[in-house]
Amino acid sequence: VSQSEESIKLQSLLGETDASKQQDNNKGFSSKKMDTVKHHKSRSTGDKESKSRKNPKHFTDVHGLPCIEKIVTSVEDTPEPISTDIIGTIPNWIHGNFLRNGPGKFEIGNHRFNHWFDGMALLHQFKISNGQVTYKSRFLSSDSYQSNKDQNRIVMSEFGTVTMPDPCKNVFQRFLSRFELPKPTDNANVSFVTYKGDFYVSTETNIMHKVDPETLEATQKVDWSKFIAVNGATAHPHTEPDGTAYNMGNSYSTKGAYYNIIRVPPTKEAEEETLEGTTVLCSIPAEDKTKPSYYHSFAMSENYVVFIEQPIKMDLLKIVTGKLTRKSISNCFSWNPKLNTVLHLIHKHTGKVSPIQYLAKPMSTFHQINAYEEHGFLTIDLCASDDGQAIENYNIQNLRKSGEALDEVYNTLCRVFPRRFVLPLRIEPGTPYNQNLIDLPNCTATAVRTGKNKVFCTHEDLHGEDLHMYGGLEFPQINYGKYNMHPYRYFYGCGFRHLVGDTLLKMDLQGKEMKVWEDPGLYPSEPVFVPCPDATEEDDGVILSVVITPIKDKSTFLLVLDAKTFEELGRAVVPVNIPYGFHGTFSSTA
Repeated sequence: VSQSEESIKLQSLLGETDASKQQDNNKGFSSKKMDTVKHHKSRSTGDKESKSRKNPKHFTDVHGLPCIEKIVTSVEDTPEPISTDIIGTIPNWIHGNFLRNGPGKFEIGNHRFNHWFDGMALLHQFKISNGQVTYKSRFLSSDSYQSNKDQNRIVMSEFGTVTMPDPCKNVFQRFLSRFELPKPTDNANVSFVTYKGDFYVSTETNIMHKVDPETLEATQKVDWSKFIAVNGATAHPHTEPDGTAYNMGNSYSTKGAYYNIIRVPPTKEAEEETLEGTTVLCSIPAEDKTKPSYYHSFAMSENYVVFIEQPIKMDLLKIVTGKLTRKSISNCFSWNPKLNTVLHLIHKHTGKVSPIQYLAKPMSTFHQINAYEEHGFLTIDLCASDDGQAIENYNIQNLRKSGEALDEVYNTLCRVFPRRFVLPLRIEPGTPYNQNLIDLPNCTATAVRTGKNKVFCTHEDLHGEDLHMYGGLEFPQINYGKYNMHPYRYFYGCGFRHLVGDTLLKMDLQGKEMKVWEDPGLYPSEPVFVPCPDATEEDDGVILSVVITPIKDKSTFLLVLDAKTFEELGRAVVPVNIPYGFHGTFSSTA
C-alpha cells in the first residue's frame, strides 16, 4: 500500500481534520528518612533496541522487591467528606484543596482492565484549613464509567484494553462490530488542569470534563475538536502568569499526521464559556506521516514552546483497525532507537517554527522539569531514559506480581534520570561547525552545529551518582508559580526503587546535592510544592504528597514536608484505601 493510499484510508477512518483551522545496580539502598547526598560525576549509557520482549534487556539486578498489589486494587469512592487523624502538625497557613486524579476501579463485573492507565478515574480532594484535613473522593461520571456500570462489563475501549462484542447481539452483529472505529474514551484519569480559571480533569483524548473542585462533580463534558481541528490534547498544559494556557494535540489529514501547538485565552467573556477563542498557533508535520511520535507533555520558556519528537511511534493504521485485530492502543506503540530525538522550537508570539533542528540521541521522556532562556541559550531540563518501552511494563498483571516475577518486571525497566539540554538560539551563517557552541560556565551539555540547520546536542546530568541508589527520578515538580520559565535552583520528584515511587527527593542544582524522605514499605506519589504566603526564597513552603500504604489497611495519608529542610511536619491519616494515582494540583482558597 502506498503512503498516499494509507493516508486516504486514515482520513476516511479517523475523519479528516486540518490543523490550519542507564544502567546501574540498585543494591545497597539507604534506609535513612532524610539524607543529603553530595555530587559525584555520573554516567549515562545508550541502549540498543530489544527486538523481542520475550528476551528483554535488563537494566538492573534487583532482588526481593515487596509485592505492591494493593496499590492497584479497586476501591469505593467516598463522596461525603470524612475527618482524618492528624499526626504532627499541619501548618495553619495552608488553606485550600489538594486535588488528585488517578485510576480507582480496575474491573467491571467479570471483566478486567489490562493496563494501569485504563482504570476508571477516581478524583480525590484533601481540604486543608486551620491545621485540619478532610478527605473525599468521587468516581468521574464519564460516559465510559456510566456505560460500564450500566452494563456491568467493559463497554468502552481504553489505552490497554479492547472491548469485547456485546453478548446481547447476535453472531452477525458481533462480527460487524469489529469493523467499527474505536471511540475515544472520556475516562479522564490523568490530571487536574485549569483553563480560564476553571478546573478540568484530562486524559489524552479530545474529551475533558469540567469539575467543581468543591464537590468533585463533573459539570460539563468538553470536546477539543468542537473548537479546533485536533483529535486530542495532552493532560499537561502550561500556563503563563496572566492565565494564557498552551497545550499540544495531534490532527490527521490527507497529508498525514500533524503536531499542533494550542493556545487558550486567559479569561472568559461569558460565564458559560469553556474553550471558546482557542486557536492553533502552528502545525508541525510528523516525519513519518502514518507513525507520529507519542508525547505525554512538552516544555515552555518565556518565548518558546519546546516540542520533543521522540522515537516512540504510534502506528495509526494499527490503531484504527484495533477493534478488528483485537489490538489495544498500547499494542500500537513501538520504540525505534535508530532514530534521533528532535527538539522543535516554536515561537509563542509568532507561531513560527525555528528552521534549526536540534537533535539528540534516542531517548524517552514523559515529563519536563523546566525551561528558560538566558544569555542567548534555551535551557530545557527533563526526566529521560535511554529506552522507550516502559509503557509495556505497566500492565496491571505486572503490578500485581510478586517474587522473582516482580523483580524481572522491574529489572527490564530502564531508569529515568533528570537531564539538561542547552540549545543555542542564534545560529547564523557565520556560526562555526563541528565545535561546541555552549560557553556557559560550569555547563557540561554540548551543542555542535553539524549542518546548515542542524545542531546535535548532548545532555548534562542534573544529579550525582547517588541518585542511582534511589532508582532515578520521575514525577518532577518545581515552584511553578514563581519559577516556571525562569532560572531556578530546586526541583522535587519521586525516587523509583520499585515500579512506583518509594521515596521523595529534593534536588539542588547548586552542587547537585539531594535530600531524601522515605519510610520503608510506603509509596509516596507526585510531590506538589505549595509556597508560604510570605515566601522570600524559592523553597519557602511545603511539599504535599499522598502516601500509599499497601502493607497496612486503611492507613493512606497526606504527607506534609518542610520544603526547605525536607523534614516531616505532619500527616493526615485517611481511614480508607486509596490506589496509587498519577497527578494533582493545589488550589488555594485563602
